[in-house]
Amino acid sequence: MEKRKELILPYKTLKQSKPVSTLTELPPLGMSAKDIGEEYRRYFSNTLGRDKHCRLLHYSYNALALVLRDRLLERWKKTRYAYHESKCKCTYYLSMEYLPGRTLSNAMVNLGIVDEVSHGMKELGYVLEEVSEAEHDAGLGNGGLGRLAACFLDSCATMQLPVVGYGIRYEYGMFRQCIENGEQVEEPDRWLRYGNPWELERPEYMCRVHFGGRTEFYRGEDGRLFARWVNTQDVLATPYDIAIPGYRNGTVNTLRLWSSSATDEFNLGEFNAGSYPESVAAKSAAEYITMVLYPNDVSENGKVLRLKQQYFLASASLQDVLRHWVRLYGYDFSEFAEKNCFQMNDTHPAIATAELMRLLMDEYRMEWDEAWDITHNVMAYTNHTLLSEALEKWPVRMFRELLPRLLDIIYEINARFISEVARRWPGDIERQMRMSIIGDGNEPYARMAHLAIVCSFSVNGVAALHTKLLTEGLFRDFYELWPEKFNNKTNGVTPRRWLGWANPALSSLITEKIGNGWITDLPQLHLLKNYVNDKEFCLRWREIKMHNKKRLAALIKQGCGIVVDAFALYDVQVKRFHEYKRQLLNILHVVHLYDRVKRGDDANWTPRLILFGGKAASGYFMAKTIIKLINNVAEVINADPKMHEYLKVVFLPNYSVTAMEIIAPGTDLSEQISTAGKEASGTGNMKFMMNGAITIGTLDGANIEIRKEVGDENLFFFGLTAEEVFQLRKNYNPDAIIHTDEDLLRVMQLLTSGHFNQFEYKIFDSIIHSLTSPNDPWMTIADFRSYVNAQKKVAEAYRDQNKWTRMSILNTACSGKFSSDRTIEEYNNEIWKMSPVPV
Repeated sequence: MEKRKELILPYKTLKQSKPVSTLTELPPLGMSAKDIGEEYRRYFSNTLGRDKHCRLLHYSYNALALVLRDRLLERWKKTRYAYHESKCKCTYYLSMEYLPGRTLSNAMVNLGIVDEVSHGMKELGYVLEEVSEAEHDAGLGNGGLGRLAACFLDSCATMQLPVVGYGIRYEYGMFRQCIENGEQVEEPDRWLRYGNPWELERPEYMCRVHFGGRTEFYRGEDGRLFARWVNTQDVLATPYDIAIPGYRNGTVNTLRLWSSSATDEFNLGEFNAGSYPESVAAKSAAEYITMVLYPNDVSENGKVLRLKQQYFLASASLQDVLRHWVRLYGYDFSEFAEKNCFQMNDTHPAIATAELMRLLMDEYRMEWDEAWDITHNVMAYTNHTLLSEALEKWPVRMFRELLPRLLDIIYEINARFISEVARRWPGDIERQMRMSIIGDGNEPYARMAHLAIVCSFSVNGVAALHTKLLTEGLFRDFYELWPEKFNNKTNGVTPRRWLGWANPALSSLITEKIGNGWITDLPQLHLLKNYVNDKEFCLRWREIKMHNKKRLAALIKQGCGIVVDAFALYDVQVKRFHEYKRQLLNILHVVHLYDRVKRGDDANWTPRLILFGGKAASGYFMAKTIIKLINNVAEVINADPKMHEYLKVVFLPNYSVTAMEIIAPGTDLSEQISTAGKEASGTGNMKFMMNGAITIGTLDGANIEIRKEVGDENLFFFGLTAEEVFQLRKNYNPDAIIHTDEDLLRVMQLLTSGHFNQFEYKIFDSIIHSLTSPNDPWMTIADFRSYVNAQKKVAEAYRDQNKWTRMSILNTACSGKFSSDRTIEEYNNEIWKMSPVPV
């Protein structure tokens, strides 16, 4: 068995040549427009085999990507040499999601050659913007979690911190969202259909990941008891590397993505016998692991696949790090904890804690105490949610079938942990049950968030309120046991992408007035406060906003066929669809506005475009029904000639990073209206704020910190606080609220009468039932009146364009705290404790 394993990994046995120094001493590549143009022609003609008759932008984009990749590669190698020679401490960021957007734009910005590339392509007869449109957004994430991971990697490279990202190379990503008859329809997102010119396959670092089998114990030559995992069904993990450049500093870090494949491509015996489907069964089963992001877990098979994905990421990544350590330091792990840190991005990679224990004990022959001392000193856990359904829990029976050796280790960790709890609180059985990693019940399950906390030296929330609610509520028991573990790291976004690239006109104006230092030191934006009363500056600010709104209007026309007025108030809510984010509250307000116009209550009206965007998980019935309601309401309003000058509603399908780069600069009002106490942080609010949009929101997540920075007079807050939500929940009566609010009663009557679904009987009954239920956890009805009143203030403020412009400038000026550079600096100073490595 072991001999056969070696045979399928030929890169381990290939004869290695000695390094030849002259091969690495190439002259640096030119960065001028002429250099870029010449290399482009070589790649287009010689590498891709195209000629002057080929004008397909796909080939133009690929040729240009290869030109820029070469420039990244020479910096990438120098970065690796610098890390290797300094033997620096490294951090490994484990995330199931990354949402990088288009790599071409990021490469040009961070290499500092946007103008050179633009001029070089122009001389060849191309428009750079048209060429960049040929790049498909990488299908590696869904929402804020994945985009945050991408922002963090950008900041780490910009700050020259040795951080490697680990993730999964999903073949189809989440899905491509289409809207048919108002409903979300999921189609495969074949983002790799034409390959990915930015990635480098590294088969020499291929490794095996085990599933199934059983645990076998044996005694070593020294008499010690060891365990081994036998009779497993193995899957191969092949890494693909993507360069992550820092901003104009020569540093290029690595994002390593794992792709799964079978140990044997197919069973030749089965094939020759005519059993063709059976011959490739193992190959297909292995490839399912990295097929899609977040497979629908309504079915048992879906749950199994999700657990397989999480373990596949954890095992392959840890094996890779340990392999690298042994190559540098041999089998001496005495300084491993001092030189390595693993940051788990949410609960998905929590299984990495038990896997590191397994690898250290089973593969590197450590005793439990030695392995544990390393594990709990290198693992750090970021929690991104207060929602119980998002905290991974896996049935013990599933673990036993899929990962039996890992289950052994988790039980042992739990037993030792519960002993510690019992020593601290003798006889408190209820507390022990609450804190146990293994939950009891008809079907025992493993609580992965508990495992992550127990095995980590650091646990952080992602906004001040979120961390407070974690320590006072969800993880209170753990906080009382280990208060020193818990800390807050308010999220941020990269200004290079979300202001520098997404809003070039505004970026130029800012740089003209305060210099370009803000690009890597965002708090410098506070200097814009000096210009809020400068009439010429304010006029230019409004002109830029109008330009950006026209870009957004063009995107809406292209994507939806709807013509919108750039002078209207652009009221935007784009994010993942979930009930706690309360797109439903927004559409109730839309129905209220519609009702007002139909009743003739339109005096001093502020014309408004209300834009929605975002995907619902394929198995999330209620979120998909809300999308259907939004589209039905939009169809009624947009088809009514009387509404045209007052209100338009748009659902933009297949929301993406690239779309957000146009949406954020063109937005006037940013909707951040989650039920207080439910949103961990929110990063969309930061992108909008950075681009001068004004927030309407609840006191939730990072909204509270935005309020502290910009002041009450420069945003619009409404609704219950987290404490008030908790108190009201005991006696919540939505029917009573509805019948004491005439506006809300009319809105509900329009919904219950079927006004927006006249030919689709009762399709929105689930929404109506949810809104009127005393058990509605999102308490949408409770916040309706406060939300409507806040929206009236929004409309009034927007009619005074001088006031609105001042508010917009101050929002941008006060956004400095919300740079991901600040967040990463805090992670490094308080958790990772690395030193920057100049290149």
